[in-house]
Amino acid sequence: MKLSSVVRWGLGASLLVVGAGACSSSRQQVVEQETRPADSLAAYYPLAVGNRWTYRVNGRADRTVDVQVLKEEDGYFHDNQGGQLSVDGFGVRDRKRYLLRGPLTEGNQWTNVVSVSSTERYQILQAGVPCEAPAGSFQNCVRVEARNRVDAQTTLVNALTFAEGVGLVRIEVSAEKSNGERLPQTWLELASFKLQDSGR
Repeated sequence: MKLSSVVRWGLGASLLVVGAGACSSSRQQVVEQETRPADSLAAYYPLAVGNRWTYRVNGRADRTVDVQVLKEEDGYFHDNQGGQLSVDGFGVRDRKRYLLRGPLTEGNQWTNVVSVSSTERYQILQAGVPCEAPAGSFQNCVRVEARNRVDAQTTLVNALTFAEGVGLVRIEVSAEKSNGERLPQTWLELASFKLQDSGR
C-alpha cells in the first residue's frame, strides 16, 4: 500500500465538506481557532520543500516508503507520493479533510464529509504525551483516531501519531468489525527524517 493512499485516508487520512464539528460545541471551537495562529498546529507537520520522512512498513527495515515534499503550489505542499497538504488556522489538512485540528486537547472531535457516501470522524485520543518510533523518542505528541464506516459490518480505523517539530511518526490502519474486534491491516513508523528549516 502506497503511503499516499494511507495519507489520503488514514493520513490523508493517511502519509488519508471540510471540518464541520460533530457536536454543538464545535461551532465555538471553530470560532476560537480562527483567531489562533497556525504556528502551533504547523509544528505537528512541518511543511517545507525538501522535507523528507522515511517510514518502515509493518516494522520491516527492508520495506520502506519515502515521502519528500517536492513543491508548493496554491498553498499546498505536494509530495512524491501524491499527497497535498496545507496548514491553515484550523489545522493540518489535505484537499478533502483535516487530519489534525485544533484545539490540540484530548477529546477534541471533528467530522470530515469527503463525499456523499463517506464521512470520517476524528478524535484526539491523547495530547502532550511522549511517543517512540525507530527514528527516536519524541515529547509532546498528539494521537488522533480517524474512523470511516465501510459497510454495516466494518469500520476502517486509522490511528495517527504526530510529534511536535517532526511530523507524522506512526500510522496504524485496522478494520473494526461490528462486534468490536479489530483486525490490524498495516502500519507505518518513522525510521528517519530530514527537515529543511530545523537542522534535523
